[in-house]
Amino acid sequence: MPQALYESSLTSLPLLGRGKVRENYAVGDDRILMVASDRLSAFDVIMGEPIPGKGALLTKMALFWFDKLQGIVPNHLTGDDPLAVVTAAEREQIRDRAMLVKRLKPLPIEAVVRGYLAGSGWAEYQQSGSVCGVALPPGLRNADKLPAPIFTPATKAEMGDHDENISFEQAATIIGTELATRVRDISIQLYQRAADFALTKGIIIADTKFEFGLDFTNSADGTLTLMDEVLTPDSSRYWPVESYAPGSNPPSYDKQFVRDWLEQATVDGKPWGKTAPAPALPAEVIARTVQKYEEALQRLTA
Repeated sequence: MPQALYESSLTSLPLLGRGKVRENYAVGDDRILMVASDRLSAFDVIMGEPIPGKGALLTKMALFWFDKLQGIVPNHLTGDDPLAVVTAAEREQIRDRAMLVKRLKPLPIEAVVRGYLAGSGWAEYQQSGSVCGVALPPGLRNADKLPAPIFTPATKAEMGDHDENISFEQAATIIGTELATRVRDISIQLYQRAADFALTKGIIIADTKFEFGLDFTNSADGTLTLMDEVLTPDSSRYWPVESYAPGSNPPSYDKQFVRDWLEQATVDGKPWGKTAPAPALPAEVIARTVQKYEEALQRLTA
């Protein structure tokens, strides 16, 4: 198992912020060094134990998908070598787990696309027959494929808070109707291309989350640009085709494995309340999670 990096520590660049998984460092005024740590968050709580090698796997998968999705929308990659902007002593710390990207103005919503009914979408459907204001046919089961992919945006939560599902109309109020429409249409296009490709590799992408920003380099209005990670097991629900069966949660290649363990975990004899601190992850859960991420990457890139 590779050596784990729970948190990067670069002294050669100004730290802009630490997220649930990534650290962002300023490289001049127009670029950011994004470093993917081996931290894992579930239910918006950061686990205390790293998943060794996860950051490198996420970075490799994100770069794979950025390449596959070219032509739909610009992305934030600069093409520059991340190792060139840190000191020689810091290179091993970020090797294979960093991207050098454009500095954008992030949109304050998350662009979620669902092709299947699962997770919070399934819970909402059981109560209202809809997801984020999108009415769905009656009688659907957990993990059923939807008639067509749907756009179900969410607000971006602060650290420790939960993302909140919102309607398209609410998203339009936040970023404007024209921009919200473009984000919706492009997100569904990105999801459809990725889902179609993944199926040829025996993987169902049930849902995923995209993030966008505006690039003002060559446009006064800002060019809509795909940013952050894309279609990784951290931001997507991956199911192997061979074990997919509607009616229950299928086995997955993503962090659903950790979520399932946490659902039955106890703290001081009581069910964990999905607030920090998280229960300590057993060694076998960590090892199995590494295996899940590796399997997904190997399948997609084989």
